[in-house]
Amino acid sequence: MNEDKFNMSMRKFLKQVGVTSQRAIETHVRENNIEKGTFKVRIVLTAPGTNLNHVVEEELDLG
Repeated sequence: MNEDKFNMSMRKFLKQVGVTSQRAIETHVRENNIEKGTFKVRIVLTAPGTNLNHVVEEELDLG
């Protein structure tokens, strides 16, 4: 495995996930007029053909 190529590929993937996820959450919150409290989110990372199943859950504070 080429560590540099893998690292760059991983960073590109994570950047895409972060940017597109933030946009999707912001759009949903605005379109549904969610203005206060918390908003529970979950990301599930899988890789087809493997047993990778990584879950991240968080509550976002809307103020």
